[in-house]
Amino acid sequence: MPTHTKSQLITRLKVEIDTLPPRLKAVAKYIIDHPGDFGIDPVRVTAARIGVSTNALVRLAQHMGFDGFDPFRAPFRAALVTEREDSLGADWLERMARDGGEGRMQADLARNGMNIVARSLRLLTPDKAQMAVGFMTGAHSCYVTASRASYALAYYFHYVGRMALPKLQLVPRHMGSAADELMDTGAQDCLLAITFAPYSAETIQSLRLARQRGARIILISDSEVIAPRVEPDLVLAVATQSQHHFECYTGAMAVLECLLGHLIAAGGDTAHQRIADYEAMREDTGAYWKAPRLPHIRET
Repeated sequence: MPTHTKSQLITRLKVEIDTLPPRLKAVAKYIIDHPGDFGIDPVRVTAARIGVSTNALVRLAQHMGFDGFDPFRAPFRAALVTEREDSLGADWLERMARDGGEGRMQADLARNGMNIVARSLRLLTPDKAQMAVGFMTGAHSCYVTASRASYALAYYFHYVGRMALPKLQLVPRHMGSAADELMDTGAQDCLLAITFAPYSAETIQSLRLARQRGARIILISDSEVIAPRVEPDLVLAVATQSQHHFECYTGAMAVLECLLGHLIAAGGDTAHQRIADYEAMREDTGAYWKAPRLPHIRET
């Protein structure tokens, strides 16, 4: 009986997928793409999602050297019980660094990324997270702004967050100026701005305009003091030091992910229903590419 890990099994599936019969290929692709679901779901649920019979899953398990479906799924299920990656230690970084050359560089980059995330999340105290969510949910309109490289962070936060908080608005939306879209901002509104050194002149202008008009301001940045006359109500400081010339955004991304989790939780059943409606709409409009479904084969 094989004792391979989830990672080893996925690696083997990737190598062998093109040599498998069509139905087994569909099963292999699903496992590669959805290892977590495969580790949790019963065989009939997995088969239904793929569009094959349960026999196809058993056949792939046997092809991989297992006696049946459950032993094949076991390594994927075991991988899900790891609740704290940090409890596994950092021996893997030391081993990587000892390889020298690229190994040492990768170890340094990985350690730096982990440190940035850890420090940024440590600075995001529960009271700050709840204050930020309170500002956003309590506002008439909540704007999210950033520019240049930081715009990608703002775009993602808005893309996910608006499903739970419809009044979330990304500015600028297209090629205009954020200030143009903030002209009607008032005391009942909120602005979440993201900027890191060297600070964006356009984002600073937006921050000053929002302050003049009395809006609540949440600033995500590497410093609490970024420019004169920028006076946020709440600063969510993040670490950004990197091993290359530009700032590292992994800490900021981790903070934004936490805020999204809080927003969705605050939205309750309504937020979850909106997310389900968005997903249904995308399915109906063909937003996601799907491989052709294989025909069902009646089990005997």
